[in-house]
Amino acid sequence: MTHRHDIICISSIDWAFIWQGHQEIMSRLAAEGHRVLYVENTGVRQLRVSDLGRVRDRIRNWWHSTKGFRQERPNLFVYSPLVLPMPYSRIARWINARLMVRSLTRWMRATGFSRPIVWTFLPTPLVLDVITQIEPVITIYHCVDEFSASSSSARRIVASEEKLFSIADLVFVTSEKLRARAAKYSQRVHLFPSGVNIEAFAQADQVETPADVRSLPRPIAGYVGGLHQWVDQALLAAAAQRLPDASFVLIGPEQVDVSALRRHRNVHLLGQRPHAELAGYIAAFDVTLVPYRIAEYTENVYPAKMNEYLAMGKPVIATDLPEVRRFNEQHGDVVRIAGDADTLAASVRELAAAAPAQTVERRRSVARANSWHRRIADMLDLIDTAVAAREREAIGWEDRLRRLYARARRRSLEAAGAVLAIYLLLFHTPLLWWVAAPLKVSASPVPADAVVVFAGGVGESGKAGVGLQERVSQAISLYKAGYASRIIFSSGYVFTMQEAQLMKAVAVDQGVPPEAIVLEEHAANTYQNVAFTARILNEHQWRRIMLVSSPYHMRRAMMTWRKVAPDVQVVPTPVPQSEFYASAWGASFDQIRGILHEYAAIADYWRKGWL
Repeated sequence: MTHRHDIICISSIDWAFIWQGHQEIMSRLAAEGHRVLYVENTGVRQLRVSDLGRVRDRIRNWWHSTKGFRQERPNLFVYSPLVLPMPYSRIARWINARLMVRSLTRWMRATGFSRPIVWTFLPTPLVLDVITQIEPVITIYHCVDEFSASSSSARRIVASEEKLFSIADLVFVTSEKLRARAAKYSQRVHLFPSGVNIEAFAQADQVETPADVRSLPRPIAGYVGGLHQWVDQALLAAAAQRLPDASFVLIGPEQVDVSALRRHRNVHLLGQRPHAELAGYIAAFDVTLVPYRIAEYTENVYPAKMNEYLAMGKPVIATDLPEVRRFNEQHGDVVRIAGDADTLAASVRELAAAAPAQTVERRRSVARANSWHRRIADMLDLIDTAVAAREREAIGWEDRLRRLYARARRRSLEAAGAVLAIYLLLFHTPLLWWVAAPLKVSASPVPADAVVVFAGGVGESGKAGVGLQERVSQAISLYKAGYASRIIFSSGYVFTMQEAQLMKAVAVDQGVPPEAIVLEEHAANTYQNVAFTARILNEHQWRRIMLVSSPYHMRRAMMTWRKVAPDVQVVPTPVPQSEFYASAWGASFDQIRGILHEYAAIADYWRKGWL
């Protein structure tokens, strides 16, 4: 094999997850000289509380890498993308695709990746978008799971997976049932069950027994793999009860509640172990287990651990999975099938005895026939043929130019569509007012020592003095209703004249006595409004005020009061019906600017320690 390819692998598991075919294939390809970018899982369902650890790890990986990219080993790079965890939301999908494609494009340019192969284990709508925009030399869909059966929320993946089956240049599947499903949509389906790393598992006699299993009572029945929802805990617990003198050893992370197993003293849950140490544990087992529940999901599963067990010459006992039956048809009943606890217990007793040398060699021979070396060599032959066919179909410069124009036209339409969507959301829906609602704070008027008015400078209108009339009118109404005997106008803003003086003139013109008005004429922002007004309140020993400002300025003003003068009781009484925020549907540019300004100001005040 002389061709070396650049490969973008879109994986359905993270790189540091339990070692599976995803990591094995890509690490072997990298070792053979192919350059591989391993893109970690972007999800097939909504986030759950149990996923928070993975989210934390993803953020940590991104933070400790270069924009999410890191080199794991020679020729193998890992990308930990940060995406919105809504795989079937159209808006999230559009955002995620743009972010991922931009990052991937920049990374490929920086590393010299050219005409990559996309090899995806994930069939989500986001992956389809990424494939379309990257335009790989060929696309491979490696189907290893029936995703739609893994959870109720993942059933929405069916449509995008069927489309991926149809557009992929090559489809690799790991089970006969997956092959039959893929064949409905593609003529390019090839069955490649999971293989085994013969080099890591073949030398059973040279592996040291780990200390935590060395002294356990025998026989030892062992399982290596995640303790997930598909492990038949009831079957294992019943078998352990029937064999109290035997040890059941389970190696792998606990992904579900395993209390049903912990209750049995002869069941030993050892947790996850490094991949390099697994051979030592398997070597210590007298019999090995594949204890999966029979379900729609597991009917599509080819248990990769069968070959790992057999590579070490160990007897294998499995539940009655379709792929186990097919494996026995191919290799002559090398795996014992046990569908109930009695059969499982009896099989453990029988197979734990030392087997003849020819039986052990037969098991190892079956594993060698299913080695990753053979699997990947066959895959690469198909890949080279597909790439060569694509290159023979290379188009002329006229067609390339047309495609470039078509792509530019598509991007222009996408940009125009995005601008139109944003325009409609902002100007023809109540979206802005939903966003603005948390800024409003209001309470019923109560008797107070004074009404305090914070003027707005250019304010919510964007024009000097335009919002002033509303605030002064609100203050006069509260004064005339008898809630307070004083009005404090606070503003250091100057346009044609001092704003505080202008507010006083308006109030006096509408019947408020001049002696009832106190001016604060130095404040240049909300923080100073509060600080300078608090001094006036302290001088007069006033402890309760009604605060008047615009509706969407009130949250910041109240937070500032609590920080600067917490001993003052502030009752928020904003302008009840503002001309500048009267719209119930859509918004103006000035209103959008005003709302965004408030949120930006709150963030700035928090940064400065004013809140």
